[in-house]
Amino acid sequence: MGTTTALPVVDPIADAPVENRPIVDIRNLSLVFKAADKPVTALDGIDLRINAGDFVALIGPSGCGKTTLLRVIADLEQPTAGDITVNGLTPEAARLKRAYGYVFQAPALYPWRNVERNVTLPLEIMGIDRAERQRRAAHQLALVGLTGFEKKFPWQLSGGMQQRVSIARALAFEPDLLLMDEPFGALDEITRDHLNSQLSQLWRTTGKTCVFVTHSISEAVFLSTRIVVMSPRPGRILDVIDCGLPRERNLEMRESQQFQDIAARVRHGLAEGHSYDD
Repeated sequence: MGTTTALPVVDPIADAPVENRPIVDIRNLSLVFKAADKPVTALDGIDLRINAGDFVALIGPSGCGKTTLLRVIADLEQPTAGDITVNGLTPEAARLKRAYGYVFQAPALYPWRNVERNVTLPLEIMGIDRAERQRRAAHQLALVGLTGFEKKFPWQLSGGMQQRVSIARALAFEPDLLLMDEPFGALDEITRDHLNSQLSQLWRTTGKTCVFVTHSISEAVFLSTRIVVMSPRPGRILDVIDCGLPRERNLEMRESQQFQDIAARVRHGLAEGHSYDD
């Protein structure tokens, strides 16, 4: 396993105001899956606006449609009703323009390609020349604290480091929007805490807009500017909670009363959602 390398301290926008420009705009969106016995309503009446620079966490019980909503934004699922734009475009047009990067639950790295070549894979597909691919890979790997690991292979890295390579790959073509589907869910708590800190710093450094699926209340509060609480299926939005925490965060902040108050509101919303479903 490789050793953990801290991210460089670069934080030019730590206290910058979030730009009030919609990156994702969703209005009365529903999605019904056809099934052998009867249709399954995965999402119902979703209204959500995500502005430039937001870090929005989607949280809810298993099967509530969090990942489905993320996949709709990414044009991997098509809604049955309603409207959605991504950077002012349809999800399909945004996908074709490579307007977003997507980080899956598993790193999904090719074992026969080293770290650098995993990061540059989408750039190769785009036809970007080798020198520019290497420059971008070096920059993104530095942002995720993996300078010096360019020639390592995935099997030589820890699970947390593999996921950081996946994040660097998603950022390699410089999208404005980063979609993340529970990327740290399979990691141990210590590694997860460390990567939460690194991701928070990466978000402040790059100014990207992030949509992050999680089952963890603590993770949602620590990372987010806003938390979207979803109900059990059919997935509806029960609450949208503004996190008034400072943009620059550390793990000790989780012990503060403000943090605990936000977490309690999320927990209450999740509990109310289950009561409504019952």
